[in-house]
Amino acid sequence: MKKIAVIGSGTMGNGIAHSFAQYGFDVALIDINVGALQRAMQTITVNLDKQVKKGTIDDQLKIDTLNRIIIYTDLNEAVKEADLVVEAATENQEIKLNLFKQLSNICSDDTILASNTSSISITLIASVTKNPANVIGMHFMNPVPLMKLVEVIKGKQTSVATTKTIMQLSNQLGKIPVEVNDAPGFVANRILMPMINEAIYTLYENVSGVEEIDTVMKLGMAHPMGPLQLADFIGLDVCLAILNVLYTGFNNEKYTPCPLLIDMVSNKDLGVKTGSGFYKYTQGSKELVVSARFSKT
Repeated sequence: MKKIAVIGSGTMGNGIAHSFAQYGFDVALIDINVGALQRAMQTITVNLDKQVKKGTIDDQLKIDTLNRIIIYTDLNEAVKEADLVVEAATENQEIKLNLFKQLSNICSDDTILASNTSSISITLIASVTKNPANVIGMHFMNPVPLMKLVEVIKGKQTSVATTKTIMQLSNQLGKIPVEVNDAPGFVANRILMPMINEAIYTLYENVSGVEEIDTVMKLGMAHPMGPLQLADFIGLDVCLAILNVLYTGFNNEKYTPCPLLIDMVSNKDLGVKTGSGFYKYTQGSKELVVSARFSKT
């Protein structure tokens, strides 16, 4: 496996492209928006510079990594020779199903089609393809170049060979893959999102403020980041989309999204990517300045 195509140049897509290229794979990074692709390459360059500064890679590996990534707006051209396609588009079921239907018609029968979905059924995604045995979930964590975990999600028809290939490939990227079966939210988000939702309810019901809630979880539960700041980091729109998948998939009231989360998404307070979520994010001289938007009243 040498040629990798990554669909979507946002936070997850550019991180996945970065990781594959850093470990010697030729990468086609695909997006319909040229500006988004240019911003993605800028982000990858900045992140590589940080790695050089920390001494985890050298200047030559930075140059080689960037040279291995080619950007495309033409899906057909980008994926036609790919050994693996990793879809990292927005967490929208209709968009993903349409993409996989297209990929099934474009790619060879041997190409593995993987989704970085946080919650959408791999079995459902595979059902629109010609070769469901070659469809699998490859759920990276953010930030991709730093986080070790990859959830490898098997659909009902995913073959043993496909699963074995993706487990081995994840190891080649310096990751630790964990094999899980297909279910709403898989493992990570089935556990994480109810916790985040409960933290939002705790704020909504005025039990405590943003910083106080996050401090309790950081100091009391040894979490490196509080659930509200983590929600901002993930994107509140993504959190809401995952909770909706859990609510629909399990038909259980306990997954009902908090009204405050729904309101914030409606108001485009989506977290770090919009500069405002449970915290405000402003660019200082060298780093992001973070301040809570909600205090205990």
